[in-house]
Order: sequence, then C-alpha cells, then structure tokens
Amino acid sequence: MNATVIAVLLSLVSAAAYAAAAVAQARLAGRTDPSAGALRLLGRGAWWSAVGLNAGGALLHVAALKYGPLTLVQPLGALTLVAAVPLGARAAGRRVSRTEWRGTLLTLVGLAALLLAAGGTAPHDTLSLPEVLGVGAVTMVLVATLGRPGTRPGLRHAAASGITSGVASALTQTLTVAATDQSGPLLSWRLVIVAVLVSFFALGGLMLSQTAYRGGLGAPLAVVTLANPVAAAAIGLILLGERVQGGLLGLIPALIGAAAAVQGVILLSRAQARSAAGAVPAAAGAAATLPAGAVESSSRVVINGPSLTAPRATAPRHAESRTPLPEPVGTSGSP
Repeated sequence: MNATVIAVLLSLVSAAAYAAAAVAQARLAGRTDPSAGALRLLGRGAWWSAVGLNAGGALLHVAALKYGPLTLVQPLGALTLVAAVPLGARAAGRRVSRTEWRGTLLTLVGLAALLLAAGGTAPHDTLSLPEVLGVGAVTMVLVATLGRPGTRPGLRHAAASGITSGVASALTQTLTVAATDQSGPLLSWRLVIVAVLVSFFALGGLMLSQTAYRGGLGAPLAVVTLANPVAAAAIGLILLGERVQGGLLGLIPALIGAAAAVQGVILLSRAQARSAAGAVPAAAGAAATLPAGAVESSSRVVINGPSLTAPRATAPRHAESRTPLPEPVGTSGSP
C-alpha cells in the first residue's frame, strides 16, 4: 500500500479519537467548577477517558507521521472538528443543523484541495538540536503571551493549545524518523531532549484545551483545529525543507482549499457556539417560568380588580391600610 494512503488512513482514525476526546473534555468542563484545580481532575473517570482517547489519537498520529509529511498529516487534523459535530450533537441530545452540515462539507472540500497540494513522499529530514531548542523557546514565549490575563481566555487558551499540539507533532516526527533510522545512534541527547519537549507540549496542550472548553466546544475546538496544522506546517516548510506540490501553481489549489476549510470551520464554530448559547437561556427560562408567571398573574389580578381572585389579593392590603386609621381618629375624638 502507498505510504501516503497509509498516512491518510491513520490520520482519519486519529482524528476520530481526538474528536471523541474533545467531546468528553467539553462535557467534563461543563460539569466542573472553573475554580477547581488540575489535581481534582485526576479523580474523575471522565478525565482519564479523555486522556486515553487523546493518547490513542496521538499514537495513531505518530504512526501517520512516519509515512507522511507534516504538510499532509496535519491538515487532516481538521477532521477532528468534523467528527466532533455529530458526536457533540448526539451527546447534547439534538440533531445536526444545516449550518453544521454546510460547514462539514466546506471543510472536507478544503481538505481535499489541501491534500492535492501537500501530498508528498515520506519524510526523511529531522530537526537538529539547535533547531529543536529554538522551536521550544519560541513556543514557550507564544504560550506565555497567549496565557496572559485578559478577556476571552477560552480562545487564547485554544490557540495556545493548538500551537503546542502542532509543535509536539513536528517534534514527534523528528523523534520517530530519528529513532527508526539505522544510521544514527538509538539514544542521544537530541532524542532525549526532543522526547521531553514532546511530553511537555503534549500535556500542556491537553491542559490548555481543557481550560478552553469551559466556554463551550465549538469556537475553541475550531481555533485548536486551525492553529495546530498552521504551527506544524510552518516548521515543516521553514526548517524541514518540505515543499508544496506543483511549486507556485500548487499554491493556487492550496489557497482555495485553505479558504474553504477556514470558512467551513467558521460555520461549524458559529453553529456550535449558537447551540451552546441557546441552551443557557432555555435552561434559565425554564427555571424562571414559575416565579415569572406568579408575578405576572399577581399583577394582572391587582390591575383587573373585578375578578373572583381580586378580593383575595387586595383584601389584606385594604384591611391593613384601613385598620390603623380609625384608631387615631377614635382616640383623638374621645373625651
């Protein structure tokens, strides 16, 4: 079987595992107090289920990187959002909307165009130790900048999660290719440092995404999905010498595909954000139905006056207002 086909198949299964993990994390975030620390998550079975799904997706992703370049494997990660749409709708007990299906179709068309431009041979180049250290330092600066206090922390944490995950994928490719290459030593300082950075960035991306999903699944997952391949592809094109198929002409379908995929992701994120936002007012309205109805009915009773229930509502007030008045009059008029 062709190496590119193997990479695509492994990436598809990896995206499905990541989608299931994202839905599990979003549901867990919705049931967890925002002030709860990370240690509290360790005692939740749902957290370990999400960790297991993420680990399975990561292993399949590593296997895909062995057969395909970063510019091919990473765009397929956008299918995580596509798979999360029906999974998230099923978990929420609703149907997938037309906007979500349109976004899914646009994302698939955009990914197909990107695959035509990014398809290539299996990777052979790896990052050197200075390049690894430089990538790690730049990534930490970006994550620290995006994690600063401010407004809309969910989207900024999602961007930081996508960047760390994409960098972890790029470093994983270096680790995989170097470890399976018979020409070099199996254990070296470079591989040890790369393995430590991969573990650090993978865990950091998982925790950042868990924080991002507190505001809902749609928009944060869309940002993660976009930032991940952008970060990995930038490393592949700048440092690993990967090229777009067809040269400058190959950029045309790649740009068209990227525009379609971005539009599809935007539609999906808007639809999912709208569904999440609509659930909150619906729940609040259901909770406030009885008090609001009681207030409304009581106001109608007082205003309408001539009804069977009017004396019951107004009699106590009239009695209270008239009872104290005769006392002062009677006392002042007595001899």
